[in-house]
Amino acid sequence: MTVNYKKLWKILIDKDMKKKDLQTATGVSWASITKLSKGKNVSMNVLIKICKVLECDVGDIMELLPDSKDD
Repeated sequence: MTVNYKKLWKILIDKDMKKKDLQTATGVSWASITKLSKGKNVSMNVLIKICKVLECDVGDIMELLPDSKDD
């Protein structure tokens, strides 16, 4: 399964926030924000901090997608 954070970026646009604003508000490292940008896995701790700041649920900022297989 792959992780998709498109929902997170949409919320940031709706709230007129930039990635730097999110990083400052949550206190997570810039490395974690970069991982999110690249669709990589981050710790649940990071996701919880983001959800607290954005007042949302984990499912509101990410989704799991099945891996596509080339047959």
